[in-house]
Amino acid sequence: MIDDVIGDFLEAVGAIDPLLRTLLAGLAMLLETSVLLGLVVPGDTIVIVAALAVEQWPWWLALIGAAVLGALAGESIGFAIGHWLGPKIDRWLARRWPRASAQWKRTERYLARRGGPAIFLSRFLPIAHSLVPLIVGASAMPYRRFLAWTIPACVVWASAYASAGWLAAGTYRELADRLHGAGFIFVAVIAAFILLAWVAKRVISRFEARHMSDEQHERD
Repeated sequence: MIDDVIGDFLEAVGAIDPLLRTLLAGLAMLLETSVLLGLVVPGDTIVIVAALAVEQWPWWLALIGAAVLGALAGESIGFAIGHWLGPKIDRWLARRWPRASAQWKRTERYLARRGGPAIFLSRFLPIAHSLVPLIVGASAMPYRRFLAWTIPACVVWASAYASAGWLAAGTYRELADRLHGAGFIFVAVIAAFILLAWVAKRVISRFEARHMSDEQHERD
């Protein structure tokens, strides 16, 4: 039963034109990293789903490239908006959305304390990866320095998600004809990656939380 469901799903994803599938993944990443749209656009899920249909390494590289370019485009939009409107956004949040304003302040302190590493690590932190480009744009940090830290993070992130989907689907296709229940292996690979990504995000969040805390701010 599970083999049939997964086989049908992979067939449906594979029926989408490879170029269109790759471009949609890049667009999803652009939207996810643009001005808090990451809260509603599941870019990571879309990249994994697109990777499930990849059967040849050139399309795997193309998917990684599209995801990286999409993320960089979205972050660059956020940087530009922060450069021109950052202080106004901060004041508007303080008046209209106090909780978001508090998160803005915490992220601002985080960037002030950690600098470039905060930009790299924020790609793997919820909410922060959407706020950081805005706040960096409003700061004195040059755009080139911002890119120098965010490009490697985007490459690591995109490579991990694209590889997970490709590996899971490739393993299933290799075993499906000679192993009953190969679908369980597919599910196990995806679940293991999701769990690993969740644990990594939790570890980074807990380690970096002290740099955002009010107590650390008072000691500084």
